[in-house]
Amino acid sequence: MKRDADVVVAGGGPVGLMLACELALADVSVVVLERLTEVDTTIKAGAINTPSAEAFYRRGLLPPLVEVQKATMARFGSFVRQRQAAGAAAPGPAPKFAGHFAGIMLRGDLLDESDPDFGASGPAGEVGLIPQEALERILGERAAELGVTVRRGVTLTGLDTDDTDGGTVHVHTSEGSLRAGWLVGCDGGRSTVRRLADFPFPGTDPSITGHQAIVELTGADALGAGWNWTDTGTYVHGPMPGRILTVEFDGPPKDREAPITAEELQTSLRRVTGVPDVTVTKVISATRFTDNARQASTYRRGRVLLAGDAAHVHSPFGGQGLNLGIGDAMNLGWKLAATVHGRAPEGLLDTYTAERHPIGAWVLDWTRAQVALMRPESHAGALRQVIAELSGTTDATTFFVKKISGVWQRYDLPGTHPLTGRSAPDLELSDGHRLADHLHGGQGLLLDLADDPTLRERAAGHRDRVRIVTAGCPDRPDLAGLLVRPDGCTAWAADAPGGHEELDAALGRWFGAPAPVPA
Repeated sequence: MKRDADVVVAGGGPVGLMLACELALADVSVVVLERLTEVDTTIKAGAINTPSAEAFYRRGLLPPLVEVQKATMARFGSFVRQRQAAGAAAPGPAPKFAGHFAGIMLRGDLLDESDPDFGASGPAGEVGLIPQEALERILGERAAELGVTVRRGVTLTGLDTDDTDGGTVHVHTSEGSLRAGWLVGCDGGRSTVRRLADFPFPGTDPSITGHQAIVELTGADALGAGWNWTDTGTYVHGPMPGRILTVEFDGPPKDREAPITAEELQTSLRRVTGVPDVTVTKVISATRFTDNARQASTYRRGRVLLAGDAAHVHSPFGGQGLNLGIGDAMNLGWKLAATVHGRAPEGLLDTYTAERHPIGAWVLDWTRAQVALMRPESHAGALRQVIAELSGTTDATTFFVKKISGVWQRYDLPGTHPLTGRSAPDLELSDGHRLADHLHGGQGLLLDLADDPTLRERAAGHRDRVRIVTAGCPDRPDLAGLLVRPDGCTAWAADAPGGHEELDAALGRWFGAPAPVPA
């Protein structure tokens, strides 16, 4: 019986849409199911990290992100002007912002930008302040351009797998059933796919209640700007007009699903800030969160896979959740596409869990550490003071920024070259392009930087999966060749012509057996 799609993606948020775009680039038929009828405008993540920016850059999506960042910066300026109009002192020249850890601000002027982990991202390194809603709209437009079918207002209700006839997943929805080769759950922290497919989901229980909202306020002039700690919790005011965040440490919310009212936000805001007259007059967007931290033991069970919050949940501190999900989608997309087309080398799809699970586990601990540091009790306060002092040093600032930005991330791949397993540097090439320009189509890339005909000959059988480019790179005369996977990860590198046997192994490991080359 004919399938309705090669892959069904449950969830049409940024992770599901990113995955769908990756699959469509590889000529995989994909249907996205999304229970919401419109783009979710709830306030969520407000920034992307370097690996996420690189992912969009490598797919030609940097220009719209730059425009979104300009608009975001304009809103920040509006917040400052509003506070000045309410009587707040004009801020002096602020050090370059470099992020925060548990609300402890990091100064960009202390960052050691000569560290080799920085500076290899090209133009992507200048983009970061991208709200999740804007990102979802950009990816939705891209999915439409690629012909992805997005079915909104459709709820996944059940699934069955059938190992006969090559393997099929029967996906049951509120509007009938679909037959697909694969199902990927990108349907959030309370994933229906994860529950129905019985993925183990161990972790730690929640201990906090957090609120984040965009509201209209009166009495806000008494609130401190930025991050603030009190005897009853933590709160944030700004950096956009009307944006508030409160964290209380007396247990999780009684009902995560109940509508969030102005009274609830106001009560929390007054309790945490100690400002009795601050009043919420209108709720524009609001969400609750906790520090529930769990991770699926594996991201694949047969023909069902998980990505994004469906695979891992944690508190939002540090803004890692959206970025973790985008990384999942980039890692999984090309591997699943190769599997669908029957050209994946053995075990390729299993490397998805092997590579992404350790990074997810790190994020869970990174957010747990921030919650511990923010607690309104004397021991946490004392430790916060120590971390604040440390963060005033170049070494500590550089450490924190590397972690927050994601430039530290590396997969444990075979090979001895320092670049192997790392995000490929965005080399400026003599052909007038940068490395990222050659990755827009979602293929692998072999850069012959030493005009080595033997290198090109060894890769000729993979031309249908790997783009071969010969060009010089004056800024990196130490590099002779670079094999880059579709997700931008360096699979092989050499500092001098040669290393052909290692290249052969890398091509076979990631792209399968070579096709016959015409004589």
